[in-house]
Amino acid sequence: MKSDLSYGRFGLCCLFVLSLGVSSCKKNHTTEPSTTDPITTGVPTTGTRTELTLDSLYLYAKQIYFWSDALPEYAVFNPRKYSGKSLALDNYDDELYAISQLKINPLTNKPYEYEGDGFPKYSFISDITQANPSPTSNLKTANVDTEGNGFDIGIRPVFYLTSNSAPRPYFLFVTAVYPGSPAATAGVKRGWLIQKVNGKTVGSSYDSESASVSASLAGTSVTLEGINYIDKVPFSVTLNKASYKSSPVYTSKVISRSGKKIGYLAFARFSNLTVDSNNPSDVNLDPVFTSFVSGQVTDLVVDLRYNGGGYVNTAEYLANLIAPSTTTGQKMFTEIYNSLMQTNKATILSHQPALDNNGKVQYSGGKMVTLADLDYSTTAAQNNASFAKKGGLSSVSNIVFIVSRNTASASELLINSLKPYMNVKLVGDTTYGKPVGFFPIRLENRYDVYMSLFETRNARNEGGYYTGMVPDKLDEYDDPTRPFGDEQENYLSLALDILAPTAKAASQSTVMSVGGKSLRTDSFHATQSKQANPRSEFMGMIERRGRRTK
Repeated sequence: MKSDLSYGRFGLCCLFVLSLGVSSCKKNHTTEPSTTDPITTGVPTTGTRTELTLDSLYLYAKQIYFWSDALPEYAVFNPRKYSGKSLALDNYDDELYAISQLKINPLTNKPYEYEGDGFPKYSFISDITQANPSPTSNLKTANVDTEGNGFDIGIRPVFYLTSNSAPRPYFLFVTAVYPGSPAATAGVKRGWLIQKVNGKTVGSSYDSESASVSASLAGTSVTLEGINYIDKVPFSVTLNKASYKSSPVYTSKVISRSGKKIGYLAFARFSNLTVDSNNPSDVNLDPVFTSFVSGQVTDLVVDLRYNGGGYVNTAEYLANLIAPSTTTGQKMFTEIYNSLMQTNKATILSHQPALDNNGKVQYSGGKMVTLADLDYSTTAAQNNASFAKKGGLSSVSNIVFIVSRNTASASELLINSLKPYMNVKLVGDTTYGKPVGFFPIRLENRYDVYMSLFETRNARNEGGYYTGMVPDKLDEYDDPTRPFGDEQENYLSLALDILAPTAKAASQSTVMSVGGKSLRTDSFHATQSKQANPRSEFMGMIERRGRRTK
């Protein structure tokens, strides 16, 4: 019989731009399939450590991967053919990539996990021995993980190409500053145009400069010079890489327009909630929504343009802060696993302990509780989230989400969950497209494997947005020249026009000199091409199974 242990719902989502960090997890005392287990029939019983782990990765995928029906038998797939590289993780990455490319999406004629860069779109493996410096983190991320732990200088830099012709000149913009970071302490702002890195002028050739610029920005110390693009005020600042704790709230404010009070929230990631089982709360989100209530907010704009996701329970919490009070008790979303999981036949999960909130192994009746003891059916309560209204913002019915190609996973889950109950509009660029999530599988007591395990669908059974959500107002121009919350910033302006249309003032563009050439501030929109390396954080949607919530 399946255990009815309650568990905390977590999900995580991120991306990648210039530098990449990693995080760690506590050891969970996992074991791998034994040579006497029935599921290993026909699998060699001896081999190197790497070969045995390659076998284990295949065997887990054969039972729990969401698209496990696409995997051939062991002899045909031959996991051990991926053992040729010197680093074990490289071999495991290669095998996981091969697994992820087997299931074809009939709508695109490409694999569901096709990304075009040699890595799975959704799945990944993390080496837990590599970690951000103190405080430790649970998940592999770029610069700030989903626990809010950062170890960098604290900026989100993006190359904006002004031409696609070689050598591809570009502008290097600070598109976000992580709260609590060295950059935030030094007063760095979104909208700063970086013209020199460590004294060297940049911007003339993306092809020849991007690698060295990226390396400098990821170094222990870097000096940046340039101008605030709009005000043309010069800056020069030296930033030292450091460990810090960061809020996921870039900014929030109440905007008065056309007789309406519109709440604006720019949200970086779905960081872990600061919750007590008897008094759920969040130190980051609660003050924002308290200010919205006191400001008599009637409509909302939630800016998720760089939000690759985060903990699923935080997405639920934010949904409950946003949704009308009439949604209480209504379905939010359902998690759907493969047929083997749903029918309690994924016996391989008996090798993965179910941990409590402190990362400790759980026992019931003297027996260790494993992930195989949990219920993965679509009717199970733990696989169905329902609304439970929080906070005093109880009657907002109109909401606009600002999105981009960097908007993924828990962000998309939030949007999809609110659609049946509110007037939801999207502005910006098409989202990443990630309706699937996972929980970690530990191998060698060192590697956490995150492969796509479940799909989410809302109360109307809507989901499957693998090619992304297309905005109601589609515009690829993510304006990096203005700060979050500036009403003239392109995406926020579009959002406000939906909620509270107003007559537009005549353009007040000016002429400025950038890199020795004149450029009108209103022409940057027209001249900029696709951003280079637009992704900057980690992506995923992680469910932590077996976690007691009380």
